[in-house]
Amino acid sequence: MGKVKSFFNSKIVKKDVGEPTYLTWKEALSYAMGRGAQGMSTSMTASKYVNFFITDVLHIKARHASNIRLYCGIFDAINDPIMGVIVDKTRSRWGKMRGYIKFAPYFVSLFMILFFVGNNNLSYGVKMALTVFAFVGLDVTYTAFDVPMGALAFSMTPNGTERTKLYGIASIGRMIIGAIPAALVAFAAWLPYFNSNLDKAYLVAAVLSAIFIIVLTRFTFANCQERMEHSEDTPSLNECIHLLLTNRPLLMLFLCNIFFVIIKVSEQCSFYFAYDSLFNAKYNGLLDVVKAPGSALAGVLVPIIVERLGAKSDSKKFYQVCCVMGIVLNGLFALLTYNGIMNKPADKPVSTLTGIIVLAFSMLVTFPLEFKNLMQKEMEAETVDYVEWKSGRRVEGTMLSIMSFTGKLEGTLSSFICLQVLARTGYVEHTSDVSTVQNHSTLLGLFLMTTVFPMIGYLLMLVPMHFYNITGDGHRKMIKEIMERREAEKAKKEQKNAESETVEQKA
Repeated sequence: MGKVKSFFNSKIVKKDVGEPTYLTWKEALSYAMGRGAQGMSTSMTASKYVNFFITDVLHIKARHASNIRLYCGIFDAINDPIMGVIVDKTRSRWGKMRGYIKFAPYFVSLFMILFFVGNNNLSYGVKMALTVFAFVGLDVTYTAFDVPMGALAFSMTPNGTERTKLYGIASIGRMIIGAIPAALVAFAAWLPYFNSNLDKAYLVAAVLSAIFIIVLTRFTFANCQERMEHSEDTPSLNECIHLLLTNRPLLMLFLCNIFFVIIKVSEQCSFYFAYDSLFNAKYNGLLDVVKAPGSALAGVLVPIIVERLGAKSDSKKFYQVCCVMGIVLNGLFALLTYNGIMNKPADKPVSTLTGIIVLAFSMLVTFPLEFKNLMQKEMEAETVDYVEWKSGRRVEGTMLSIMSFTGKLEGTLSSFICLQVLARTGYVEHTSDVSTVQNHSTLLGLFLMTTVFPMIGYLLMLVPMHFYNITGDGHRKMIKEIMERREAEKAKKEQKNAESETVEQKA
């Protein structure tokens, strides 16, 4: 027991990296639980499974489903910057972020269950209206949870090496815990009851996720600290826009996220890809399983590499390497699977060899994707440091909300593109007849979205990343200046207080 306690109280970074370290394993794992809760929520409400639920369980037409995802997603993205400003202006006994992490998960859970209760017996119009209502409720409540959760990591430590390791631990937590509801839905295809009652599988997954979300976030609230001092003078929304427009590195990340939409399309269409291109619904579960090692490997290796490199670590260079890896691996994916997928009979499953190749590359392409995601988290934190270095203001909530805004757009636009491609290529909704056969145009669209779209996305992302102007050495110098400035301000404040006390005593 003593060894367990000692481990939890030990630092996650023990090597001397030239900066003070703060985080213990207890705090890092508690944060990872909160990220896992986020993963469960997005797995249920923003993933590929939602598209399939709307089109093939609720039987809402693909073109209508794409419009629902688009308009609700735009609304969701717009409210993120507003929430960011609210977070930065919040002053409570729990800090800026922790109060939202304490209460918001209850409302997220409520709307998530409401979304999957099912309304197939209702008229088409009412069914669409209830779907929109549930989506809007989820958008508002999840934003109140998501923005503070992301901003919390920026406030827990100023140490770049420590933050990267925290993101790695959190990534693994999000991957493992977040995969639970998706796995339940995916593997329902293996069970006779749920195979014919897929709506029940979604509802069971939603209820279990809701319980876990509430429990897991309690650990985050109880054990994570906000260490970075916050500016008393918080900027208005207009001032935040000005900060964005004058923050070159944040703008470059913003553009990268816009191009990342093209890559996300492959994730949104993977459920359909398994059903129709591979012509075997059971591949859904297998595709999710094989992606786990790639995500876990990135979550473990990236922090180790960054910690080993120490002062030589550079987020920008890592990000660029990820993009090149993504281009190469997805290119090979397309070349090695085209014949086996596109030249087989449409009503027959892929061969065993093609299936193995698909599963292998599904795992491999996950590594640069997760690698990039981890690097971006650190780079987002760097842009917060950049604003403080440049303006003297620390606005984690606002800066995070801007990136969250683009993150929401990623999910929204990628889902919209996926559903639009399906609608325009003549996609046929699945019924109880699991042998529904799609035409060649739909199958080609699914293949391109799965393999070629990611190549294009990674290639485009290299352009703005070239102009990202925070280097590893530059960031370390920036942090040093910020800390020196804070110490000077603290000393000045203490001197002023001492002088005030002296005057009062003399009086």
